[in-house]
Amino acid sequence: MSQQTPEPAGGADASAATSRRTAVLAAGTVALGTALAGAPAHAATAPEATAAPDAAATARARVAGDLPATAQRPSRELRTLLAEIDRRRIEATVRALASFGTRHTLSSQDDPHRGIGAARDWIHARLVECASASGGRMTVELQSYVQQPAPRVPVPTRITNVVATLRGSTDPDRVHVVSGHYDSRASDVMDAESDAPGADDDASGVAVVLELARVMATRRPAATIVFAAVAGEEQGLYGAAHLAQTYQSAGVDVQAMFTDDIVGSPTADDGTRDPYAVRLFAEGVPTSETPEQAATRRSVGGENDSPSRQLARFVRDVADNDATGMNVRVVYRRDRYLRGGDHIPFLERGFAACRFTEPAEDYAHQHQDVRVEGGKQYGDLPEFCDFGYVARVAKVNAAALWTLAQAPAAPKGARIRTAALTNDTELVWDRGREPDLAGYEVVWRETTAPEWTHVVPVQDVTRHTVDLSKDNVFFGVRAVNRAGLRGPVSFPAPQR
Repeated sequence: MSQQTPEPAGGADASAATSRRTAVLAAGTVALGTALAGAPAHAATAPEATAAPDAAATARARVAGDLPATAQRPSRELRTLLAEIDRRRIEATVRALASFGTRHTLSSQDDPHRGIGAARDWIHARLVECASASGGRMTVELQSYVQQPAPRVPVPTRITNVVATLRGSTDPDRVHVVSGHYDSRASDVMDAESDAPGADDDASGVAVVLELARVMATRRPAATIVFAAVAGEEQGLYGAAHLAQTYQSAGVDVQAMFTDDIVGSPTADDGTRDPYAVRLFAEGVPTSETPEQAATRRSVGGENDSPSRQLARFVRDVADNDATGMNVRVVYRRDRYLRGGDHIPFLERGFAACRFTEPAEDYAHQHQDVRVEGGKQYGDLPEFCDFGYVARVAKVNAAALWTLAQAPAAPKGARIRTAALTNDTELVWDRGREPDLAGYEVVWRETTAPEWTHVVPVQDVTRHTVDLSKDNVFFGVRAVNRAGLRGPVSFPAPQR
């Protein structure tokens, strides 16, 4: 159980319980100069992160291209993991899934060679292989239920998710999920007979999930990571909804969810290419926002500071660098126009979730019957995928998931004290339960800035006062462990 530090009485006791006030107006705007691309906003060691702040020595800002102040340098451990991601295995997965003819949700579930059942069993076998190298830390299940007649599902239909869970070694109750959907479709969403190879949509996403499961199975993350291949997406997000509801009903602490959907090619319909960029869709106002939360947001702001937006910023912090070779383009939107994805059922249940998608889609190669028309090849075929690109997207996912699992969680109970009208800001939060927790950092930015611009280390405390008006900027709090890894930022709510 996290505990909040008692209100200090002053003197030496106050110094022990609360870090000293930071003069941000004078020190917080001092840039530290330029740095190499991919360098962190600050790469403080654990002792540095927990040292008592001292005005100009503690307030940090980075001017380094367009890197946010909160960016983190990839660790040697992470670079080693990323180097193991294999584009050839990814290609083999995409081609194998496309070879089942169709993976339509309403297609055969018992034909060993064609249909969604054959694909399900193949994915299950691959994840079992991954689990065999985990020393018992990874388990694999077929999570099934019967979907009763509903839109795009005319008859009772079994929906099966293939789920591998890599249990965390020190904080197993903290869970992070990555998914791709293994069902596919042709031009007619109800056509379960025609070929629907679904290479880009979404064998590419499933290939990312399987490759991450393979490279992480032999490792020991601090928190739990779930690798899910879900079904029923094209018919209405059914598999992901079942997975999200299962977690919610069981009270599972899902702190982050990513879906990789259509991540197979950087080539647009006009032939232009953007091979080193991936879009990350992140909603602003939470789908699950309550009327009380909406009233608070209207009062003090925060439309750009939902848990999903903080998660997207974290991905930029840890995965937009030379180790992945990718630029993460965060899009302030839940999804594309007229489209949806498997992150939405998680958002509906109050979990932070985002969607990875290629930079510009070619609609001739998704949701299309396989055919040649007017001399042009249509259909979602493997020949239109770029497997080196998919491997780089996998590295972005790996950097985000592995750092989330190894770093401390976003602080719970983050609040701004508003009992009195003052021109400074007092923040409080609950101490995390991580055994390697080293301390915390307060971050802030102008209300018009999209990313955090200033970072202030504040020791292993649960209270900090900043000489800067809460009326003028946005604040956040993040935790740091002894290895120097920073978790996602928590956006504080007002507390009287």
